[in-house]
Amino acid sequence: MNIYLELTREFNANGTCAILSSGQAVVMHGLAIMSKDGDWILREEPKAMDRVLEVLEKRRAHYRFGAPLDLKWMRGGWSAHFEFRHQNLRVRTDFVTRPPRLSAARLEALWRQRSSDPIAFVGAADLAELKKTNREKDYAVIGELARLIEDPSGQILLSRSARDLIELSERHPDLVASLSPRRPALAAASKGREQLEAALDEERRRLMRANEERLKSYMDAAAPWAALWPEVEQEISGMPLREGHEYILSRAEGILPPRVEGDHGRDAG
Repeated sequence: MNIYLELTREFNANGTCAILSSGQAVVMHGLAIMSKDGDWILREEPKAMDRVLEVLEKRRAHYRFGAPLDLKWMRGGWSAHFEFRHQNLRVRTDFVTRPPRLSAARLEALWRQRSSDPIAFVGAADLAELKKTNREKDYAVIGELARLIEDPSGQILLSRSARDLIELSERHPDLVASLSPRRPALAAASKGREQLEAALDEERRRLMRANEERLKSYMDAAAPWAALWPEVEQEISGMPLREGHEYILSRAEGILPPRVEGDHGRDAG
């Protein structure tokens, strides 16, 4: 049994409140054998967070450095992180309610589309957006996710393969032209493979820089909390998770800002 699938079932036992994301969603799409951590998108409501804390407390989980799992910070795009031991594994679990690069409309559609799934996990197109990180390896994953998308528009907007994009431009020239304003790299599709590959490389570097800047804004905002964290971590050592959670809420108040200027509610990693 995959512990992350087991946790997803437990979180959603009383109604879907958690959608499996990131590396474990890549596994669910058949593009990886395993992923060492678990990431979930939560419904932005208190009962979803209460359910997660309930499940994790039974697992004797404890907080890792991050934001409290509380609406005040989750609405600001922060992420909350926990850890526990399962058999011989160190299980790390991460939670957001407002993941990066997914608009409110796309997030709402995600909940509509995935809430009835036996194991709710992020679909290929949305997962590709989430994978636009500052890690080189994620862009290969995006390319493979694009090949899972049936809609030509989705393929055109997300493909990382110059060869695939040239073929798509030959089959759907009008569609590529209409989508070029949303993805400027597509303008090079008619100029040959070498120029398109150069445009895709520049696009990747731009996306990576944008994510680096986003993460830095959160890291800078969290600096006072990071300085205090060793003391907080020592204080909560041995506490049941709920008790530790309440303590963290009290200590984070006034230290960790609920929102980061300029990011408008996007996740910190």
